[in-house]
Amino acid sequence: MTHSPATLIVVDDDPEIRELLADYLGRHGYRTLMAEDAEALQTLLVGERPDLLIVDLMLPGDDGFTICRRVRRDSEVPIIMLTASADETDRILGLELGADDYLGKPFNPRELLARIKAVLRRTRRPPEQSAEPHPDQARLVAFGDWRLDRVTRELIDGDGERSALSGADFQLLQVFLEHPEEVLSREALYDLSRGRPAPPLDRSIDVHVCRLRQRLGEDAQHSQLIRTVRGAGYVLATRVDALT
Repeated sequence: MTHSPATLIVVDDDPEIRELLADYLGRHGYRTLMAEDAEALQTLLVGERPDLLIVDLMLPGDDGFTICRRVRRDSEVPIIMLTASADETDRILGLELGADDYLGKPFNPRELLARIKAVLRRTRRPPEQSAEPHPDQARLVAFGDWRLDRVTRELIDGDGERSALSGADFQLLQVFLEHPEEVLSREALYDLSRGRPAPPLDRSIDVHVCRLRQRLGEDAQHSQLIRTVRGAGYVLATRVDALT
């Protein structure tokens, strides 16, 4: 069975970058659409359901932060942010607003391609006819007062209310659920959730843990589920049970 190609939307005001990426990503099998600003993106989203957005941070009019915030109000589509800024604060803010990854400009198109593939592996749902979970991985798992539906990628609270997780949040939670009551270093969490080693001195995993805690109704000072182990990393401090 063949799968339809993933649809990407590149939002960048530089026409040369748009043309470069349209050609490069198209040659690697992706259906790639282009937008020069937030308004053009909004027009595309009326008739398109992209699998991933690639958004430049510095745009005329609404910037990449604004786009990320707006998209996250009603969608969990993965977002890779492009930034020419060397300021780590910009990258952290992008992650806090819901971006799944970031890449500094100038960049090698091959690295962007690798990151696109990694994000899509984590976030694309399989077709309905192949949605049966692996025998070793139950569809529903319970931890604390929560349940996770691994097929729909939704959190379910004690009242049965469901909320969708972004690709990055889902993958990070999956790592914790696969290693309950085990202390995991930041480097291990990054490697296991993103499929590549963490860059030197990178602390983006702290941002993702903070965001996941918020989804679970907790904060760093009073977290009972994902606890900080000083000098070592983080631990999911509860058992995980498979549900049938």
